[in-house]
Parts: sequence; structure tokens; C-alpha cells
Amino acid sequence: MGSFKHIYRGHFIVLLCWLQYVRAGLPPPQNVHLITLNTHYTLKWDWDESISNGQAVSFSAQCIGKFKLESKKRHKWAVACDNTAYKSCDLSGCGIHYLGVYVLRVRAKINANYSNWVLKEFCPDKHAVIGPPSKVDLDADESNLSVYVVDPLTSSNRSMKNEISKLYYNILYWEYNVDTQEIKPQILNSKVSMVTLPNLKSWTWYCVKVRSRYDLYNKSSTFTSAQCIQTKGTIPLWQILLYSLGSLVIGFVVVLPLLYILLKFFMTLKATLYPMIQLPPFFQEYLHDSFGSDTPCLLSLGSEAELFRDKVTICAKRPEFSCLPLEVPTVLTSGPESYSSGRCSHQNKRRSNDSGVYSTESSCSQQRSNNIQSSSGAKIWSQPAETNPPATGRTRVS
Repeated sequence: MGSFKHIYRGHFIVLLCWLQYVRAGLPPPQNVHLITLNTHYTLKWDWDESISNGQAVSFSAQCIGKFKLESKKRHKWAVACDNTAYKSCDLSGCGIHYLGVYVLRVRAKINANYSNWVLKEFCPDKHAVIGPPSKVDLDADESNLSVYVVDPLTSSNRSMKNEISKLYYNILYWEYNVDTQEIKPQILNSKVSMVTLPNLKSWTWYCVKVRSRYDLYNKSSTFTSAQCIQTKGTIPLWQILLYSLGSLVIGFVVVLPLLYILLKFFMTLKATLYPMIQLPPFFQEYLHDSFGSDTPCLLSLGSEAELFRDKVTICAKRPEFSCLPLEVPTVLTSGPESYSSGRCSHQNKRRSNDSGVYSTESSCSQQRSNNIQSSSGAKIWSQPAETNPPATGRTRVS
């Protein structure tokens, strides 16, 4: 029994040594460093992919306050990342205070094999980078320029002055001039968020950049992007006259022709829709339909087609001659120099089915007496009118 226990202990010690050898055989992450900005902390490291031989590798990162490691009490590491495949870890879950000192560690894992921990000490107040102001605004006045600075913010959107009470700003400003190659900038330090730059020229362009500064550990942020603005001042008299003259020219060249065009358009539209010359009342009566519509019309849409004769002759009525109601053929006994004795035409009555208006037109003409008597002894005889006129309504002259 004693020999069996001795053999068992020997195998157990060999197994522990083998496990330590296997674990020690997996190399730890390399180049462990921190990327910081204000209170944003990220732990990063490098890893050689040839070591894993295509196998999945994961990493674990933990942190703890340094004073807890020095105490004799039992301590527990805070886990920031556990079995992550990324080669970085956000330390916001560790609850790191800006003025505290912490110890960070990271290791690699492949299957059941672990590498050794890589330790790194971190003090945010000493190692963390401070950022530039969150925002810079400019406001120009007569010979003065006001600069409004918004403090850099923490990860919880609070001012960094809550963490660094001695934080201040370097304000760099200079006169902007394209022709000048070298301009010596001026620097103004300020602990407040609103600064007025004095003794500046009127109607001059100035550019401004701002950065954060902390003297305890000689930390400075990067400058903000340059912003340029022109100062104001009293407007010269020649500019006032020039602006007034320009306004008058614009008024004559642009406004007056536009008004003239609008006036002509209005007058044309008015003359078209409301003409000054009106039709007589009896024309207006027949140009509108029976229902009182304002739309002019000559024929009703539902009326039938009118009946037209082949030929209608209209003659001036003479009071001294009578009108023959029917066709009267006339024969001259004289030669070819004589004229036709007379012509009479009669148009039958037409009736419009829609309006119910009858119209009768008759015309007659006879040769004048002086023309009849001018022929050498010409005599006129007339034949009694036919009882039935031709259907075409035409007159026949013989």
C-alpha cells in the first residue's frame, strides 16, 4: 500500500510538471499597450497567428487596483474581457478612477492551453492623453474677437475639469493675409471658457486654434482646426455711396422692365377678356343660348341641319317697282344690245326646328326704264307667271 501511494504521488508530480510545461509553451501576447483619450481607455496587444496553427485563440483581460495587491487581504480581479477573439479590450467596465493606480493583465488561450499573464501598470492621471476642446465658436465685434471654448468631455459626457482642476487652454491666433508668407502667431492662455482677443484691426480676417494643457505631467492636446472670421468696424462713406448707387442701378435695370412687362400683360389680358367695344344688344341676344349661358354660339348643338337652296340672289328693293312673286320670263324684241328685262328670285321659307324662327327672303330686279327705252324702239312683252315655279327656286331669263 505504501509503495502504491509513493507511485501515485510520483505520477501526480510528473503530471503537474507536464501541465506547467505545456502552459509555459504557449507564448503570451506581445506589445501590450493602452490607447487613451480623456477617460476612454482601451487595452491592445499583438499576437503571432503562426503560433496557433489555424486553431482558434481567445484572450482574457483583467484589472485591479494596485493598493489591493499590496494588501494582505484576499483580492479579486475585475474581468474586463473574457475569452474574446479580438486583440483589444475596452476597460470601461473596470470602473477606473482618473486619479487611481491600477494593474492590468492579459493572457492567451488555445483549447485548454493558457499563456502566462502579461502585467501592465496604469495611472490615468499620468498616462492618459487629454483631448482638445469639444467645440470652439468665434464672434467678431469692432476691433475685438470673442472665443467660446467648450471643455473636453469624459466617457460619461462630463467636463474634464471635474477630473483635472488645473486644466487650461492655449489660444493661438494670427492675422490672415494671403500675400504674407510668414505671420508670427500670438498665444493667449486662459482657464475660462470665454476669451476676448483685444487690440485687433477692423475689417481684418483672423484665424484661431485652441488646445488643452495640463502642466503637472506636461500633457497637451492637439490643436483644433483653424477657424477664421473677419472683425467688424465703421462702414466707410464710399462704401455707403457705392451700395446706394448699385441699388439704384439694379432698380432701373431689373425692377422697372419687370414692372413694365407685368403691366403690358395685365392690359392685354384685360382687353382680351373685357373689350371696350361691345356688340349691339340684338347680336348679343342671338349669340347666347336660351338658358342664359355666357358661351357665345351661332347654332344650337341639338339643331338639325338647315336646308339651303342652290342659289340665292338678293336685290335692292325699289319703291317704284313691284316684286314678282314667281318666275317671270321676259323677252326683248330688240337685238343683242338689249338687256334682260327682269329677274326675280324667291327663296322658300326655312324653319329651324330648335329656335322656331321663320325667315323669308325675296328679291326681285327689273331693268330700269331708261335702259328699256334706250334701245331703238324696243318693246317689252311679258308672259303671265307660271302657276307652279320650279323646285330649285331659280329664275329663268329668256
